Amino acid sequence: MLEIVNLDHKLSKGDWRARRSAHRQRLYDLEKAAFDVGMPTIVVFEGWDAAGKGTCVQTLTSRLDPRGFTVWPVRAARTYENKRPWLWRFWNKLPNYGHMAIFDRSWYGRVSVEPMEHGLSERDRMRAFNDIVDFERLISVDGYVIVKFFLHISKQEQARRFKKIEKDPLESWRLLDEDRERHKRYDEWLLVYEEMLERTDTSFGPWTIVEATDRWFMLDKVYRTLIHAMEVRLNELDAVPPVISEAEAMGDEAIGDEAVNDEAIGDEANAGND
Repeated sequence: MLEIVNLDHKLSKGDWRARRSAHRQRLYDLEKAAFDVGMPTIVVFEGWDAAGKGTCVQTLTSRLDPRGFTVWPVRAARTYENKRPWLWRFWNKLPNYGHMAIFDRSWYGRVSVEPMEHGLSERDRMRAFNDIVDFERLISVDGYVIVKFFLHISKQEQARRFKKIEKDPLESWRLLDEDRERHKRYDEWLLVYEEMLERTDTSFGPWTIVEATDRWFMLDKVYRTLIHAMEVRLNELDAVPPVISEAEAMGDEAIGDEAVNDEAIGDEANAGND
């Protein structure tokens, strides 16, 4: 699956800038409409180290109402969390009705990181696949919109980004020994990720593979996918907000948006700050 993905897709910086204002405004309007009708949304980012997950999260949220979303950077379970069923900590992070939760990594670590690095048994790994599908089915039936992204880059591109991080004295601390070890085992991780995607791709929680070599293409695809998913559910609720004109979408971005520019929040997509 991942081996045949075309990673050469590109979008010019100018084309991205031309679309950016409309994307941001549309997502803001959908956030407001979702709040008004009580529609909760879950956005999951998974993928390779240095693929740009942090960039996507920061860009998506840059113009949203901060009262309407929560970002959850997920790390290894803590001691008290390991004393409970493994999904417990994620149940506690589900958004309220009308709100959005964005996960920078998620419950998918159970079927990827834990078997590869923490010795999770095959029996528990296979059980976790069923747990995940049941979990997502249940919250989908309850009205949650689930949008899952897997950011994909090649082994060569990942190596390039790692080298760029190593050369930057202000960023090199972000590159850990475990990141280098995962890179060495790229082919093994590829098989793990492919099985994860195949077993958990469902009608209620579909995966979107994002070709993340090019920063602008990646951001555009993430925006378009999330906007479409929210519009589909809001249409079922007869609550889709009108699309505003391009001129209205530009607003004050024409003058002031460069202060929150894509160079500042997007460099990690190419540098691997993730």
